[in-house]
Amino acid sequence: MQSPTQAFISRWRSRGYEKGESQSYWLELLSDILGVEHPTQFIKFEAQVHLDHTAFIDAVIPATHVLIEQKSLGKALDAKIRQSDGSLRTPFEQAKHYTLELPYSARPRWIVTSNFAEIWIYDMETPEAAPVKIQLENLERDAYLLQFLVDTEQARIHREEQISLAAGTLVGKLYDALQKQYAVPDAPATLHALNMLCVRIVFCLYAEDAGVFPRKLFYNFLKKQNNPRSALIELFKVLNQTPAERDPYLDDELAAFPYVNGGLFADANIEIPRLSAEILSVILEDCSENFDWAGVSPTIFGGVFESTLNPETRRKGGMHYTSPANIHRVIDPLFFDEIRSRLAEAKKIAEPRSRAKKLLALQDQIAALTFLDPACGSGNFLTETFLSLRRVENEIIRETTRESFLALDDTTPIKVSIQQFYGIEINEFAVTVAKTALWIAEHQMMRETQDIVARQLDFLPLKAYANIVHGNALTTDWRTFAASENLTGTLFENKTVPARTYDFIIGNPPFVGSKLQSPEQKNDMLGVFGKKWKNAGILDFVAAWYKIAVDIIAGTPTRCAFVSSNSICQGEQVAALWKPLFEKIKFDFAWRTFKWQSESEAMAHVHCVIIGFSDKNVPAKTKTIFDENGNGVPAKNINTYLMDAPNVFVESRSRPICNVPEIGIGNKPIDGGNYLFTDEEKKEFLKKEPTAEKYFKKWLGADEFLNNWQRWCLWLGDCPPNELRAMKHAYERVCAVRELRLASKSAGTRKLAETPTRFHVENMPTGTSILVPSTSSERREYVPMGFLDAGTIFSNANLIIPAGTLYEFGILESSLHMAWLRAVCGRLETRYRYSASVVYNNFPWAEISAAARERIEKTAQEILDARALYPDASLADLYDPITMPPELRRAHAANDRAVLKVYGFPPNLSEPEIVAELMKLYQKLTAGTQK
Repeated sequence: MQSPTQAFISRWRSRGYEKGESQSYWLELLSDILGVEHPTQFIKFEAQVHLDHTAFIDAVIPATHVLIEQKSLGKALDAKIRQSDGSLRTPFEQAKHYTLELPYSARPRWIVTSNFAEIWIYDMETPEAAPVKIQLENLERDAYLLQFLVDTEQARIHREEQISLAAGTLVGKLYDALQKQYAVPDAPATLHALNMLCVRIVFCLYAEDAGVFPRKLFYNFLKKQNNPRSALIELFKVLNQTPAERDPYLDDELAAFPYVNGGLFADANIEIPRLSAEILSVILEDCSENFDWAGVSPTIFGGVFESTLNPETRRKGGMHYTSPANIHRVIDPLFFDEIRSRLAEAKKIAEPRSRAKKLLALQDQIAALTFLDPACGSGNFLTETFLSLRRVENEIIRETTRESFLALDDTTPIKVSIQQFYGIEINEFAVTVAKTALWIAEHQMMRETQDIVARQLDFLPLKAYANIVHGNALTTDWRTFAASENLTGTLFENKTVPARTYDFIIGNPPFVGSKLQSPEQKNDMLGVFGKKWKNAGILDFVAAWYKIAVDIIAGTPTRCAFVSSNSICQGEQVAALWKPLFEKIKFDFAWRTFKWQSESEAMAHVHCVIIGFSDKNVPAKTKTIFDENGNGVPAKNINTYLMDAPNVFVESRSRPICNVPEIGIGNKPIDGGNYLFTDEEKKEFLKKEPTAEKYFKKWLGADEFLNNWQRWCLWLGDCPPNELRAMKHAYERVCAVRELRLASKSAGTRKLAETPTRFHVENMPTGTSILVPSTSSERREYVPMGFLDAGTIFSNANLIIPAGTLYEFGILESSLHMAWLRAVCGRLETRYRYSASVVYNNFPWAEISAAARERIEKTAQEILDARALYPDASLADLYDPITMPPELRRAHAANDRAVLKVYGFPPNLSEPEIVAELMKLYQKLTAGTQK
């Protein structure tokens, strides 16, 4: 029996007339292959478009923003066809021509051309790219490529994103035009007034497009004014007045505007400049006539709006926002997955009354939840959470209305409110944007509810919304919003205001490393952690949000989840931050390192984790660890390295915990480059100073080691004074180093000026050493290490094991040691940073027999032999996952098996399982020091 797709192919093989059969073709494809239940309601045929004549688009799918240009069988889809205006266009060019006359909101994301035997798909995100081509004969194999035709949710998200970004561009244009009109364009008072003016204008533009105001009310009002500045001042005043407060003789055009309230128009004293012809053109033509604001996503637009108008973010360039997808990485496992699960369970109940009762109970429960974002910015997290809950509520309203269990009286069926959402934000303008974004979100969801219950609901006047406050989250009591001068000791003990608790605390606190913090931020960190907190000075700024959150959720059922820089779960920060906090909390879920998706160029390389946590006494739920692709794995325990392993804290230590050779850093000259030479620089120097040749030694940094290139060091530490003074050019270099050190702000460096021929750190083994590069690409399966003889000076970009043997080399070059490294090391972006004090000195070495040691030495030598087969290849070449030779891969695999065997681990143990076992060994080795 034929499948529906096979039957479709059979029916349409060798047939297809554009005028008579196009509609049947697409209706059958949608219903039989893509499962659309009512395709005639999903696709629209012969949509009219006005060019210089009336033309008709063959088909559009409004829900997924698809435009279809159909041709008859046999017509080439890349051939130019003469149009009614005499021009020649391909079917794709013809479709693009139609789009120019469509409203912005109706323009397609996808253009599809077809001749029945072929379907060509153009993604208008990359219109210059070659189309995806599907042959009718291959449709059974390629049908998945047509899923975009019916993926309404993704289409909605993408469309909202594009509209919001376009809106941000318009706001930037308006901002620039207005700013030029101010007397002092860059004054703080000007920027405040300018930002508020833009917010108000954008609200009016949105209001007239979305039905808050009558259609084009703002446009028509402003267009007819002779003095638009005075008219705008008067309008803002009227929008803040109740009908009873208004002048009874107010002009009809002003009286037509409703009372808005909510504080948006409360400040009557903001400075408004003259509205030039350019400004009026931007407002009336660009922003009103040619753009529909009703489709903006408040989640996205809030961030775009702030980045457009906030001078600080504006300087960084590019619009940026937290994508809804990333927000859901936080809120879904925290609470929203459970809500959706309970909604699905309630909808499965067969008996209508019981189903309605369960659904309405769920509505009451979600309407009682409270949320705090203590670094809320432009409100992205709060807005997306509100929208998500309201969509669930609308589904409940739809279900209960259908069964007539929801009373359709004059009371609103809506219970979820923006009053459930709280925020703290240090940027005053962002607070205004966040409130406006929530108002827009509230209105959009109310419109959906109106469609469900088929009656008008009152949106205006706006409710005064004081739950998002302007303040420093690190000096503000999150439970009272009252300022606190001393956060340590008597934390947030403000008895004059009743303290609120929250069901969930969420957000994306600032990403600022310890070395990049401003003096004000460092002072805030000191206020949160106090002077007694061990190693607080190495912590990222985000750590302060965790500390405060842990303190205020103590003894409560509140659950929290923050996006954070991944460094708080790597290297030295782990023990410094989490060891004290883990006495009070547990991790409930976690996302391991992933690249933060943002439109901002400044954020392009931020690598993050997400941590969900709660008080340790809160009943446990299923713990889940997600990888960067969103694949979740249940965990028995989530430790501070985001592994399913014991709660251990790998602290910095000066010596290895096991009886193995010690490791040290390489040489650190502090010479300003005066002692370092390339081959050419060395040759040129020796032409002037030939007697210095015996003082040149090979210099090896990590880059030179991995990429097989050569530098030289002029080592004068052992040069007798008389010989040094006789070498004029070498002597000049020494003088330059001395002056460099004397000019340093560091007292230690100035002290080194007394011995300018010596290095700050000197480590020059007399025998063979193992060299370990301090930084290595995360793409490599192994950190390339190697043996080097005496006579080479290693830089401090490397670590050195002077007494290292083949056995140590074999263990360190194993997948087992790499698993440990990946779990506990610090990172530079995502590159591995091999630390002596954290990685090597804490690594648990196995106790093995002499025979086992010999086996490891043998497999270690095989790795070196495999490398030697490619004498012209660098280690970077050999360990690139694409170009790694098969002989070297086999040698490493054999070494991996041998190392697992000496540890007593099965050969098929996964990396997370290896780490868990190593952490158990570490726990035993450090018993009495770990909690």
